[in-house]
Amino acid sequence: MSPDETLDLFPERTQRRLEPHAPLAERMRPQSLEDLVGHEAQLAPGRPLHTLVTQGALPSLLLWGPPGSGKTTLAWILGEMQNARLTPLSAVTAGVAEIRKAVEAARRTQLRTLLFIDEIHRLNKAQQDALLPHVEAGVVTLIGATTENPSFSVIAPLLSRCQVITLEALGAESIGRVLDRALSDSERGLGASNLELSTQAREALILASQGDARRALGILEACAALHLSSGRRAEPLSRETVREAGGRIALRHDRDGEEHFNVVSALIKSLRASDPDAALHYLARLLEAGEDALYVSRRLMIFASEDVGNADPQALALAVASHQSVERIGMPEGRIPLAQVVTYLACAPKSNASYVALDRAISDLEGRGAMPVPMHLRNAPTRLMKELGYGENYVYPHDVEDAFVAVENLPSALSGRRYYEPNETGGEAGLADRLRAWRARREK
Repeated sequence: MSPDETLDLFPERTQRRLEPHAPLAERMRPQSLEDLVGHEAQLAPGRPLHTLVTQGALPSLLLWGPPGSGKTTLAWILGEMQNARLTPLSAVTAGVAEIRKAVEAARRTQLRTLLFIDEIHRLNKAQQDALLPHVEAGVVTLIGATTENPSFSVIAPLLSRCQVITLEALGAESIGRVLDRALSDSERGLGASNLELSTQAREALILASQGDARRALGILEACAALHLSSGRRAEPLSRETVREAGGRIALRHDRDGEEHFNVVSALIKSLRASDPDAALHYLARLLEAGEDALYVSRRLMIFASEDVGNADPQALALAVASHQSVERIGMPEGRIPLAQVVTYLACAPKSNASYVALDRAISDLEGRGAMPVPMHLRNAPTRLMKELGYGENYVYPHDVEDAFVAVENLPSALSGRRYYEPNETGGEAGLADRLRAWRARREK
């Protein structure tokens, strides 16, 4: 191909645009930065990215955002604004060979090439390593789109050579503008149908979209088809039609991605903050998104021991019982014991004293290594061991008053070291009183 040939920057998109039955979301895809809604903070005139684009100095980019936030559209618009060839690849199907082929084409044509890789987080390390030197040398300008946090899924050398642009899910106002544009556009949208949305239908559609412009337009298109075939063309489109067309709201969640960890973190931190209402909200988010209920119950068992601990020992027993219940009865009924244990843990007194105590003990081991066990604590199953002093002067606590022996049991190098400091909270307060008395007797 000669450099002066006319190149289709995004052939797949052009083909769909010319197809008369292309989906509404495709027909309404924005044509310029000004058409993109919801991302003014990054793309408005005067913002750094807008300035770089208009000056023809576009750097390699990673576009990070949820589905329907405009990543692919932005890549196409940037390609046209740079008067560059946009070579699209999907990380799902592309391998090292496809990457090298795209790079070789860029070298051969000597044209500025934007290499757009959708779902770049799906490229493995070897594929990203193959891409790195060509991005570094400027043979191609990379535009990667990802729904995953790039700091987790993109290798550090490649990440350091890209500017990360975060595209948030569209807010209600932005989704409303997308819908209004589709309803009024007679050429690409539904303007010729003279459809109107009732206030309730508009609210329901915005809610069902979950901040995804593509989903919003898909539901609107389905609503239009249902409404126009219902014989009620003169009436505004109703909320019931939106619910029928949109189906159940699918919560955005990924079992091994950032959103998964965000919601799990929110659940645990809400429990730690003694907020049962917030904890139930995040539990519901996890379960409704299809999270493994046993995974959730395992996290609750950890929380019961780490964050409630001896302030309420019953918490761990309840968490274990909840886990067993979920195992035996399954879902959806398993949500009931999960709700019980979540509310109990949120309202329980909190103490992480046992968890902190173990970390202190481990820290001493890391700094000092294994120290000799005191002779009186050693096992002495043979005569030789007894002759060597193993077990000598050991006193069986049950043979003395109060079942307490005031003797130091730590290795001599750690004599007097204190790890466990009970909180004055819940049931641990009683342990604190008892431990103070024992330590006082041991120190005499």
